Amino acid sequence: MTAVRSSTPAIPLSRAPRAGRTVETGWHRTLRRFRRNPLSVLGAVIIAFFVVLALLAPFLAHPTERNPFMIPHSGYASDPHPPGPGHPFGTTEEQFDLYYGVIWGSRTAFVVALSVVATAVVIALLLGSISGYYGGPLDELVMRVTDIFLAFPHLILAVVIVAVLGQSVRNAVIAIAVVEWPTYTRLLRGEFLRVRDMEYVQAARALGGGDPHIIARHVIPNTIYPMLILASLNMGGIVITFAALSFLGLGAPIGYADWGQLISLSHNWIVGTAGDPFTFWYTLIVPGTAIFLFVLGWNLLGDAFRDVFDPRLQGSR
Repeated sequence: MTAVRSSTPAIPLSRAPRAGRTVETGWHRTLRRFRRNPLSVLGAVIIAFFVVLALLAPFLAHPTERNPFMIPHSGYASDPHPPGPGHPFGTTEEQFDLYYGVIWGSRTAFVVALSVVATAVVIALLLGSISGYYGGPLDELVMRVTDIFLAFPHLILAVVIVAVLGQSVRNAVIAIAVVEWPTYTRLLRGEFLRVRDMEYVQAARALGGGDPHIIARHVIPNTIYPMLILASLNMGGIVITFAALSFLGLGAPIGYADWGQLISLSHNWIVGTAGDPFTFWYTLIVPGTAIFLFVLGWNLLGDAFRDVFDPRLQGSR
């Protein structure tokens, strides 16, 4: 007598769910991959520190001016003062308080970086999606315009734009956004070219879905992750560009709480005095350390996002 075989494949005991075990979801796997890399955790801790610093700025450094981003100063002497009572980190020339500038400079860093990234992402979603989805002459036009912007060195183009518009934080943000949007647009356009002919997009067209619905519902959710990874990696670079503009006298106005402005206020004293080159070390080390840690945190966090969300890397981690 022949035994009847079951058509249902047997579940290996090693893979069978055990009683009381919680089924691991996609978010659990994502968090597990994130926690597995100590440098990713370090980046998250650094950025969390700056977030807390920015949120608690009014309590850590109480504003004395109507505009809280303007650094209080206790005189107009040209020589910086070393750390001491009333000035935990010392002062720059013209006696601007380094402690206040570093604390409120964290808010400036987040405002500038998030404003530039948001502007670049919006432009990319508008131009990159249309260019990549429809192609043709419109695609050629958008890509040639982006090529023109990418042909200029970023910092030089930003300097020219700020010089034309005038010195201010708003104009510096506009200049950096003009420099950054082509990279985001080109990246999103390439992702749209990859996704637009996939089966689920064709199925949505066959079911009568309109182009705006297909783009918003099916294409953008499957193409947005590379741009978010780029944004996280680019946050530190944006702050460096803004600090460079402030150092050149084209970004934040004098006395504004910006790390690049703090270095600019003491650029005459970076090499110290003739007898002691480290006399005024704090004028460079304090704001320079803030910039270094902020950029390092975003670079580590951006690498973590890339490792988590890039499917091409998940199999090798």
